[in-house]
Amino acid sequence: MEEKHCWVPLPDHTHFSIYNLPFGIFSVGNNPKRLGIAIGDKILDLAGVASLGYFKTLQIPDEIFLQDTLNQFIGLGKKQTNQVRIMVQKWLSDQESQLRNYPHLLVDQSEATLHLPLEIGDYTDFYSSLEHATNVGKMFRDPDNALLPNWKHLPVGYHGRSSSIVVSGIPIHRPMGQVMPVGSSQPVFKASERLDFELEMAFVVGKENRLGQSIPLDQAEEYIFGMLLFNDWSARDIQKWEYVPLGPFLGKNFASSVSPWVVTLESLEPFRVNGPAQDPPVLPYLQYQGPRNFDINLEVSITTSDGIESAVCQSNFKHMYWNMAQQLAHHTVNGCNVRIGDLMASGTISGPDPGSYGSMLELSWGGTRPITLTDGTQRTFIDDYDLVTMTGFSGKPGYQVGFGKVHSRVLPAVQ
Repeated sequence: MEEKHCWVPLPDHTHFSIYNLPFGIFSVGNNPKRLGIAIGDKILDLAGVASLGYFKTLQIPDEIFLQDTLNQFIGLGKKQTNQVRIMVQKWLSDQESQLRNYPHLLVDQSEATLHLPLEIGDYTDFYSSLEHATNVGKMFRDPDNALLPNWKHLPVGYHGRSSSIVVSGIPIHRPMGQVMPVGSSQPVFKASERLDFELEMAFVVGKENRLGQSIPLDQAEEYIFGMLLFNDWSARDIQKWEYVPLGPFLGKNFASSVSPWVVTLESLEPFRVNGPAQDPPVLPYLQYQGPRNFDINLEVSITTSDGIESAVCQSNFKHMYWNMAQQLAHHTVNGCNVRIGDLMASGTISGPDPGSYGSMLELSWGGTRPITLTDGTQRTFIDDYDLVTMTGFSGKPGYQVGFGKVHSRVLPAVQ
């Protein structure tokens, strides 16, 4: 990889190096939303850059950069969207760049509002971590036969609710619902007492297929624009009572939180790794060659109401048993059509060690092993006013391709 030097001052350990340049939607004050690229602790105003004619060779209408979501921009196709990123990378690396004459085009992230970057039509949540599925199976089914018979033959998933996906920083309320108390024969209606996070990542669909047309696995990555962090909030007690026979419903659809910057698949290319061996062999339409997983370091922390933060999980996206290409190929093998802006979440990302488990359900082993935080308090699940933060990055200092963070505070239930 050719070394690049950015003329924009970059903080140490920034997720948003010159090698990254993720896309997002931002606004300042009462000004309209617009497209931006993150660089260090700044945002490059792409609408402002376009107004100066910098993208005229690409023949992209200026209004594309003044949209309040990335959807139309993504719809230009990877050839053009990646060219925008390459051009910006060149300008920010050129010490003689004319962009240096327009300092107002670099906005402090601290002065901007970051918005949900996508219009999300549909959202699918997978269940693709072998360690997570095994842990859950041991807790709720059979310790000696944890996985259901289909799990190693297909990427299990369900269709979620896109309307309740919110951007980082927006608080969520503890959900109300039906739960079955231990030892009772009748359900009760109450606030969830087992509110949980799920450490996930999601990919953004960047290209559409027709209804009835499947996406072959060897073409799947052409349909993936990029990725972001995803916290799939879960109410475990509501979920446990309702999920038979049709799966997740109210225990999941009350909220999911996403990071504001979409990291392109191209910027993650140097971090490809081989995934776990799949045994037994999968059916031909799910077979692949070459590294399809990505080495992305992940961490989850809980900050209590008194402001003390504790790291509770450190995992890695490379552990996923089913990769993104397999997920998309399976999702469309029956002819299901996907649309630009759709999100496909990975499912909880758990690693092989207890400290890498991606949910409180696993970390506290169903509430039987409380976790002690830095301030001495304990958690089995998430308390009101806890702030849950997830971060993720690939690479090393000076060459980090990161996702920033997704954080949300839990507020009491609205009764």
